[in-house]
Amino acid sequence: MAAEALSSMPLTSLPRLSQGKVRDLFALPEAGKPTLLFVTSDRISAYDVILKNGIPSKGAILTLISAKWFEVLSSRVPGLKHHFLHLGPPAGSGLSQEEEQLLRGRSMTVRRLKIFPIEAIVRGYVTGSAWAEYEKTQTIHGLPQPAGLKRCERLPKPIYTPSTKAELGDRDINISPNEARGIVGDKYASRIEELALACYNAGAAYAEERGIIIADTKFEFGLDEETDEIYLVDEVLTPDSSRFWSKADYQVGREQDSFDKQGLRNWLTDNGLKGKPDVEMPPEVVEKTRARYAEVFKLMVGESFEEAFKKVAN
Repeated sequence: MAAEALSSMPLTSLPRLSQGKVRDLFALPEAGKPTLLFVTSDRISAYDVILKNGIPSKGAILTLISAKWFEVLSSRVPGLKHHFLHLGPPAGSGLSQEEEQLLRGRSMTVRRLKIFPIEAIVRGYVTGSAWAEYEKTQTIHGLPQPAGLKRCERLPKPIYTPSTKAELGDRDINISPNEARGIVGDKYASRIEELALACYNAGAAYAEERGIIIADTKFEFGLDEETDEIYLVDEVLTPDSSRFWSKADYQVGREQDSFDKQGLRNWLTDNGLKGKPDVEMPPEVVEKTRARYAEVFKLMVGESFEEAFKKVAN
């Protein structure tokens, strides 16, 4: 396990196809259906900006949580297909011993699909930007909501509030379900919304059994152009993509303590650094963020990150 954060991915044996805020995608040798190596670094972003330093082991924490969720959701959402094939690269990928060590716990082999250019966001509680909008207009993403909701209150039912999927360096833009329909087409929009809500509901029920509230999250979906089937892709219900609260400490009407990067966002805002480039987190912010990620890992997965990582490493 890395003692220092791995922010760059010095992998030269495979062609790098793209680099996002947190993940790098590499092409794998063709063997049957096209696949990719999906590698999660220790980089962390907030307010659409990548921080200068990363969070040690964060990439492995996110990868192993996602792998768990693909397993859980497959058994709880009828008809759900996902891109995850297995942890790590396939045998015969031509990687050096050093590269294999580098990838341990933080990579997965996935199906290569056409990614829909929207973020499928689902909100179960009125918080964050949704609360700011609701206070002003009694709407969330332009969708009318009941009067009298309090901060962080559970919504009568989860709502689908998509956004654009911005290129690296740009900002995602909130859009309505109808606008999302215009981007992905009528043929796929309803199914994406249906799957996003089903995955949220199944995930929220599973998490609540373990003492965690999933306030909101974002999913991504891809298309198998041969079969015309929609797949759940990317990361799933991680502290990077979701807002997690403690069920035991939850109290309507106030901001909640989060098991995610909300503490980092708060630090940036409090110090006038929101949205600014080249910001370096102090050690205490790094340590607190990692501790929160590790804590929610144990609650969700049922064992500590260190225990889970040892199984992957062996």
